[in-house]
Amino acid sequence: MRFGRNNVFSCEYIFSSLANMTFANKITICRIIIVPFFIATVLYYSPEFDFLRLVALGLFLFAVISDVIDGYIARTRNQKTIAGAILDPLADKFLLISAFTCLYFKPEIASPFLPLPIWFVVAVISRDIILLIGAMIIFLVRGVFNVEPTKWGRATAFFQISSVFSVFLHWNFSLYIWIVTLILTLISLVDYTIKGIEIINNES
Repeated sequence: MRFGRNNVFSCEYIFSSLANMTFANKITICRIIIVPFFIATVLYYSPEFDFLRLVALGLFLFAVISDVIDGYIARTRNQKTIAGAILDPLADKFLLISAFTCLYFKPEIASPFLPLPIWFVVAVISRDIILLIGAMIIFLVRGVFNVEPTKWGRATAFFQISSVFSVFLHWNFSLYIWIVTLILTLISLVDYTIKGIEIINNES
């Protein structure tokens, strides 16, 4: 394998690609890069190193804030791109699926009286996987992916993020947040499924 000037592994190619990205795209890429560090922090957590819980929470919070910032920049500075339309939801799903999976398999990071239940994790992850598959189908049919978030989707994202915070911060009312999140997760899945079918039917 060559590592010359035009090779994808060359520094010149990498920096050139980064220079051609919009600022919103760069923030999205940073959010994706954060996820492995978040995963490692959660998996290495133990009660003796409780500070890692706060570090993981900080990384998650940073990723959430960066999502808001790159969305705002893309809308207000006319930086909406095809790459952004694909990478941004992928980054969100990657973050949330990783968070719920890791937190389930590291129950000691949660409150000992209220561990994250398997029914909740399965519901949230299944919904996101179904939506990713649906997005790929739409992309294959239309050649582009331009599905705008719905009010149900935004509400679900808010409560899913709140659910992650509730685990890290040991909120006593976490179960109520999880129940609301589960209901919104199912509603938004049906909502996006209907809209996806309409998009595919209109294309054909």
